[in-house]
Amino acid sequence: MSTATGFIIGASVIALVWAALQFLIISRIPVKSAENPEATSLMGNKRDEATKRLNEIYEAIYVGAESFLRAEYTVCVYFMIVFSVIVLVLIWWGSKDFTRGVFTTISFILGCGTSIVSGYLGMKVAVYSNVRTTISAQKEGWSHCFNTAFRAGAVMGFALCGLGMLMLYITMVAFRIHYPDPEDWIYLTECITGYGLGGSSMAMFGRVGGGIYTKAADVGADLVGKVVHGIPEDDPRNPATIADNVGDNVGDVAGMGSDLFGSFAESTCAALVIGSSIGMTGGWDAMMFPIVVSAVGVFVCLVCSFFATDIFPVKRESGVEMALKFQLISTTAFMLPAVYFAATYLLPAHFEIKATIGNSFVTLTPLLAWGCVALGCVGGLVIGLITEYYTSHSYTPVREVADSCKTGPATCMIYGIALGYKSAIIPVFVLSLVIFLSFTLCDMFGVALAAIGFLSNLATGLTIDVYGPVCDNAGGIAEMAELDPYVREKTDALDAAGNTTAAIGKGFAIGSAALVSLALFGAFVVRIRICSQDQLFQNGVNVLEPITFAFLIIGGMIPFAFAAMTMKSVGLAAMQMVFEVQRQFDEKPHLLDANPTERPDYDACIKISTEASLKEMIPPGAMVIFTPLLTGLLFGVHAVSGLLVGSLVASVQLAISMSNSGGAWDNAKKYIEKASPESELKGKGSDIHKAAVVGDTVGDPFKDTSGPALNIVMKLMAVLSLVFANTFYAIHDGKGLLTAIINW
Repeated sequence: MSTATGFIIGASVIALVWAALQFLIISRIPVKSAENPEATSLMGNKRDEATKRLNEIYEAIYVGAESFLRAEYTVCVYFMIVFSVIVLVLIWWGSKDFTRGVFTTISFILGCGTSIVSGYLGMKVAVYSNVRTTISAQKEGWSHCFNTAFRAGAVMGFALCGLGMLMLYITMVAFRIHYPDPEDWIYLTECITGYGLGGSSMAMFGRVGGGIYTKAADVGADLVGKVVHGIPEDDPRNPATIADNVGDNVGDVAGMGSDLFGSFAESTCAALVIGSSIGMTGGWDAMMFPIVVSAVGVFVCLVCSFFATDIFPVKRESGVEMALKFQLISTTAFMLPAVYFAATYLLPAHFEIKATIGNSFVTLTPLLAWGCVALGCVGGLVIGLITEYYTSHSYTPVREVADSCKTGPATCMIYGIALGYKSAIIPVFVLSLVIFLSFTLCDMFGVALAAIGFLSNLATGLTIDVYGPVCDNAGGIAEMAELDPYVREKTDALDAAGNTTAAIGKGFAIGSAALVSLALFGAFVVRIRICSQDQLFQNGVNVLEPITFAFLIIGGMIPFAFAAMTMKSVGLAAMQMVFEVQRQFDEKPHLLDANPTERPDYDACIKISTEASLKEMIPPGAMVIFTPLLTGLLFGVHAVSGLLVGSLVASVQLAISMSNSGGAWDNAKKYIEKASPESELKGKGSDIHKAAVVGDTVGDPFKDTSGPALNIVMKLMAVLSLVFANTFYAIHDGKGLLTAIINW
């Protein structure tokens, strides 16, 4: 067994075992109200009633999330079956090699399956942990509830990383039986790109479908509940409240998990394709360096997790946000020396890769490779902290948005949109610097390593991302179960910190997606050069080619078309939700009584979100998948190259601005809610607050549907083009079917 094999498999197994241990700790918390443990018989009855309500709410959220994911994944399985046939036929025909077609199809199916399992596992763990976080919040202090939510995130983070690495590496080892010679490993890495395509395809449906579901319910609950009737969105009298809490699990957890799994798979595949020639001079261990970086990240994230739960436990409200932020900073700091030692141990003193442009070879060293990973690690942290500055109400930009609400929703919207545009400036400069320096150090292989550096602490990033929705759900459960107000106040404090760190996580995700897309584009260029024997793209992509420039403009339009489709889908579903909630209030006015004797029809709202999301997720997903495929088949590889560049440039800027605008509106609303009625902002229930709610409502699909899904747009189009590169070139030497017909 090689060193890399033992290290990667060992890290994968340890990650899965650690996730299981965290789940075991959570499972020891009984679903039983912890209020007043020394209560009298009267108070004991109250506690029993609270326990009964907690179990009812837990069951309702679980059933809703389970039914939606089953329906969504049924659609995904049908797509996987149909598209597997397309992959097999086109790869077989394009490469004239049936084995490569079969292997690519197998890796595609494995990628789809791993993505589905990741999303489903995340939903299960989140729903299981939400109610237990609520119960932990009833106890004294902050460490119990914080640790429960944090461990729930750790289950998802470490399980996904362990499963993703293990499946990818086992698949590569199996394919190596057929491709034992280092000269043939380029074909092995090409076959493994199907793994990234499968993961990203499922992530597209998971992100879009889950995003539409959660925001339709959220917007409906906000508009009718808060704005019209003045009741909280999680009030048990609100018919949309269960659907809203279900949405947190299927969108913010399951969809996000699939998304980040796709990023891991695609960045690794891009680095392996570009660096496949390393195997001829450095051997198998050196070629596996990109996966080793992820394995190192597992160990670093595991050690750093003790800082939050044991070494520096959270003892007060102010310590929650610091504990989460310290996780990101500490994992980044520890990754730098850890990756350096891995690079010096596994990589040869000098090794060569062929330059992406020209016929020269680039000589690399372990120090240069480490430098590229370090650029990604540090660049991701900088982008994350800049994102925090623009989305946290601790800083000036969000407070300016809150102040703008004094003059109504219109100025709130103007300020929020302007903030989003402005927030893209520094991250774009950081990304540009990382790309320039990493390319200078190690050519396009350096860009791929920088992308892996962005995702090197993925286990911690996922932990913090899942932590937020778990706390949000815990607060909703406390409200619906009518527990003491201090429980909701505590979970709101946990959730507020989670919102801030989730925004940091979105910055990481967007930055990594940009680098992953560029690395995949570089791999596409390398693949076309090999297919054409350097007849195409030897000197790079010429954007002055008419077909290339034309499709560059078209590629820049794709993210806007995608955002429009997903935003409208949320709007349509939200309208149905608003009508349904208002119908129930009109037909049964007593639902709004202080202590109603009847519960609303929660199932009707769940059905609306489910049906709308399943229907509306297909068109935008189909557009992203079939646009590069049809472009390559009909117009050729020059058109595809323009399409990918245009899509990348537009997607990254639109994703940053939409995500940060939404985050700023959300936290501006929370900042106003914390204000007292005597202050300038007047606090909850005022006209200023209602204006902020409108901004937050518009921002919901910005930050949780369209914005995050744009990450997948740029990645999926690039990885799909890479997978079918041989097929595109096989049609009239890469000029496309239309050119062949015209010439004929």
